[in-house]
Amino acid sequence: MLSFENDYSRAAHPAVIDAITRLNDGLYPGYGSDPICERAKTRIREACELPDADIWFLVGGTQANQVVIDAITPPYAGVVAVESGHPNVHEAGAIEYSGHKVLTLPHHDGKMDPHELDEYCATFYADGNHDHMVFPGSVYVSMSTEYGTVYAKSELQAIADVAHRYDMPLFVDGARLGYGLTATGCDMTLPELAAIADVFYIGGTKVGAMFGEAVVFANRDTLSTAPRHFLTEIKQHGALLAKGFLLGAQFDALFTDDLYFRIARNANVQADRIRAALREKGYTLTFEAPTNQIFITLDKPTIERLERDVRLGFMEKADDTHTVMRICTSWATTDEETDRLIALL
Repeated sequence: MLSFENDYSRAAHPAVIDAITRLNDGLYPGYGSDPICERAKTRIREACELPDADIWFLVGGTQANQVVIDAITPPYAGVVAVESGHPNVHEAGAIEYSGHKVLTLPHHDGKMDPHELDEYCATFYADGNHDHMVFPGSVYVSMSTEYGTVYAKSELQAIADVAHRYDMPLFVDGARLGYGLTATGCDMTLPELAAIADVFYIGGTKVGAMFGEAVVFANRDTLSTAPRHFLTEIKQHGALLAKGFLLGAQFDALFTDDLYFRIARNANVQADRIRAALREKGYTLTFEAPTNQIFITLDKPTIERLERDVRLGFMEKADDTHTVMRICTSWATTDEETDRLIALL
């Protein structure tokens, strides 16, 4: 049975597993206060060209989103995100559970429009009753988006400019950051993204790690709420791993010899091959996206035929007879698996 259901079906890249295995010969302090985590942080700072970055390792994407948004958003405020954003749709109300409302804008193939963000904030502050309302306190976007699209550098900068004009930090969810930055046509590098976002995370769970995300605070004046006592906040949210060295070892391996971006690029190459085959065979691509997520609108008989041999991801109903399904490649997708899927199409 083939699986193109998601990008976290395999345990981890062999280099990551080897790094964890080697730890069994040593004893390490807990909660990330170990030399392995420090070495991984140094590698990430160098990759981001942020020598003063404050870096924290968390166990997963939802935990990273909840902890960071809670830390950077004033207690009386909400976080602005597009309707399709992960915190609004697929995190079981985790942000609201922490006391912050998700304030939504329309999405455009998964992306936020900076002009709509500006209009939203201007309208809010023009309302004479705004002190009785939920303030926009931070801005959330993801790279790549829920629909596999990517922000151009100018688009992300425009969003940051609007956010900062209204005293809001910009948070970039990087669960699939590797796939976004290595996509064909992406004009942004990791250092360039790091120069725009106030805080972001480098996703490991979906890009070669067994689990874990590296949260990066850029430590600039534009972040109105710095992560003071951030370790305590992580623990309050139940996201602090006692064996923090397991996270450090994984990111140390991923950021050695450019491994993180090399394996991410493989997923996009395989997805490009599948997209070309879909177009050739007359399938309907729901969104034009350059990353490892491919969305196609299928009728029920086609879904049933394909799912006899391959697991696909459900996205949403298109109408009474069609469903938007997802084909998702990963860092580990092989040429053989892609060939087999193309043959099934």
